[in-house]
Order: sequence, then structure tokens, then C-alpha cells
Amino acid sequence: YLQESESENKLDGETASDSESKSDFGGSSPVPTSDDTPEVLNRALSNLSSRWKNWWVRGILTLAMITFFFIIIYLGPMVLMTIVMCVQIKCFHEIITIGYNVYHSYDLPWFRTLSWYFLLCVNYFFYGETVTDYFFTLVQREEPLRILSKYHRFISFALYLTGFCMFVLSLVKKHYRLQFYMFGWTHVTLLIVVTQSHLIIHNLFEGMIWFIVPISCVICNDIMAYMFGFFFGRTPLIKLSPKKTWEGFIGGFFSTVLFGLLLSYVMSGYRCFTCPVEFNNDTNSFTVDCEPSELFQLQEYNIPVVLQSVVGWKTVRMYPFQIHSIALSTFASLIGPFGGFFASGFKRAFKIKDFANTIPGHGGIMDRFDCQYLMATFVNVYIASFIRGPNPSKLIQQFLTLRPDQQLHIFNTLKAHLVDRGILGSLEDA
Repeated sequence: YLQESESENKLDGETASDSESKSDFGGSSPVPTSDDTPEVLNRALSNLSSRWKNWWVRGILTLAMITFFFIIIYLGPMVLMTIVMCVQIKCFHEIITIGYNVYHSYDLPWFRTLSWYFLLCVNYFFYGETVTDYFFTLVQREEPLRILSKYHRFISFALYLTGFCMFVLSLVKKHYRLQFYMFGWTHVTLLIVVTQSHLIIHNLFEGMIWFIVPISCVICNDIMAYMFGFFFGRTPLIKLSPKKTWEGFIGGFFSTVLFGLLLSYVMSGYRCFTCPVEFNNDTNSFTVDCEPSELFQLQEYNIPVVLQSVVGWKTVRMYPFQIHSIALSTFASLIGPFGGFFASGFKRAFKIKDFANTIPGHGGIMDRFDCQYLMATFVNVYIASFIRGPNPSKLIQQFLTLRPDQQLHIFNTLKAHLVDRGILGSLEDA
């Protein structure tokens, strides 16, 4: 009996050390939750059991969110970037609020102000880096932007240092331990939420397809795993999420890989999805127009001999990006859910059901984006490792901003290198 009690306590995320910490921090109480389902849905679904009521609420709200997702995609990359920033701020607010509620830290001097100040500093740093990297010509054209870009990292460090000094000055004797705990809480939240949300923006600027396909794969996996688990689920998958089943996990995997292939095929044929976001000096606007790269041009592939007798084809025409989509959808199905498991463990540790009650039947914004942030990091690493190469246009833009003597030095070095390789000589002979 004692062993069972200890195991239950550990499952709920509470150990002896947790009890001690609760007494040190004034006690830990779960964040209260309530039925946040709209009254109109409650009345319409009043005759259903709680299981099927939850099914319909989640389904209706999921369709509403997917519709909203299509609308913001139609509005273009700049609106998408704004939405990502809003989601980031809301996720930060939800996690910080949990810290306030659980550890009763509302009375800490300056801390609420400092939390949001650090969020502002980190966003200034990341957005400044992004603008300088992707829109170099715009930055160099405007004098104020050029100055801010030149000293960007120093300004960012100075802003953070100001917040650090404010935190040290805010320390009071009776709250030392709690203040440092919440200081760490804020910085871990910034690392998880802000850093990865900017990776989403980087993926977006590489082409909307690198933003839409990964996010859609995570959404598809979440929906299909729920569907398979709801109708066929029998075998528990992981203790952190008792409702997750192996049937849902496996069904979600195969459904997501198939969905990723189909979605990639459709989107690869449109330049508005495949071209990177660039700034056009002539029109003074952001454009999405280019000559599609080899990734988005149909090619013929030989089907393995073993499968030829099954499908009846010897070759198949598909976009190279579809092959990459298999890697993306596989990660979304097999590794992406661990972001959700991590979030489940976090919630169980603090005895809360959801991060917030923002979306009826779904919890908070962070409850919907726990897997998306892990996916964004993978996509960014994948692009850097297997897709992106040196960008000639960016190199030329930076070259033209150098002093004449520096330009001549680079020109002579490059010329000597091409002559040694025999490339320049062959061009001159031609």
C-alpha cells in the first residue's frame, strides 16, 4: 500500500522535495479551471454524454481554428508574422501566469514589469537580427535602420543589462529565493517560447511552404491521432497522457505522412508558397515571386522493383520537396508529440488541467502550440543542414556596402582563385 501511494505521488509530479518547496514558497495550489464551453454549445449538446459532448466541442472549435488558419494564410506572410508574434506573447503570458498563481508571487517587487521587459528585450534582439539578415537592402537604404543595424547587438545587450540591474536592485531579504526562482522561470520561458517562435518566422521567410506544411502536419497528426484513439484506442501509450493510445499514435503517423505528401504536391505548384519573402526596392514592398528552385520542379523517379508489381508503375513524377515532406511529417508524427508529453508533464507537476481557458475544449494557446515549437526548431535545423546554401544576392548586397578598397581586394582574390581553377580562363576563351 505504501509503495502504491508513493508511486501515485510521483505520477502526480509531487515528491518530498516538492512538499518542502511548497512550504518555502507559501504553498502550491492548482490553478482553478471551469467549464469554458460557450453557452450555445452547452444547450445544443446537452443531451449527449460527456465523451461525445467533448468530441463535438473539440471538432467544432477545430474547424473554426482551421478556417482562421486559411484566412491568415490568404492575407500573406506579413500577417502571418504578426500572428506568430501575438501567439508568442499569449503563450508567454500563460506560462508566466502559472508561475504567479502556483507560487503566489504577485507581490514580488517589480517582477511583473521585469518579466515583460525581458520579453521586449529578447524580441528586439531577434527581430532586429531577422530584419538585417533577410531585408539587408531595406536596412542599408534607410539611415536610422542602418545605424540600429550596425550597433544592434550592443543596443540589445545594453537593454538586457538594464533589466538585469533592475532585478538586482529589486531583491528584498524575505523574497530572495522566490525572486531568483521566478527569474529563472522567466528566462526558461523566453528560451522555449520566444526563441522558437522566431525560428517559425525564419522558416516563413524561406517560403510559406516551409511554414504551412510543418504546421499542417502537426495539426493533421493531432486530429488523426485523436480520431483513431477515440474510435479504436485500447492500449495506453504513455503515463504522462493517459488518454493517448498506441492505436492513435500509429494511425496518426500513417495519416500524417500521406497528408504531407498530398499537401506538398498541391503547394509545390504555386510560386506564392515556394518563393522566399524578399523586399522589392522598385515597389517598396515585400514580394513573393521568383523562378522556382529544383525542389519545386516535377521530376521522374524510378519505383523500386519490389513495388512495381504492386502499384503497376515503373516511374512516378513528383516534386523533390515531397521527399523532404516525408521527413517533416515523420518528425511531426513520431517526435512532435513529445512536445505535448513534455507539456503534459509540466501541467501534472503543477496540478493544472490546461495552460489557460482561451479556446473552449482545447485549453490555452500554449496547449495548441506545445508540439509546434518543437517542430519549428526541427524545420529550421533541417533547412540549414540539407536545403539552404549561400545566397548570391545577399553576398552581392553586402559586397556593395564595403569600401572601394575592400571591394577591390575581394575582386582580386576571387579573380586569382578562378584563374587557378581554370574557370576564368575558359570563360575568356569563350
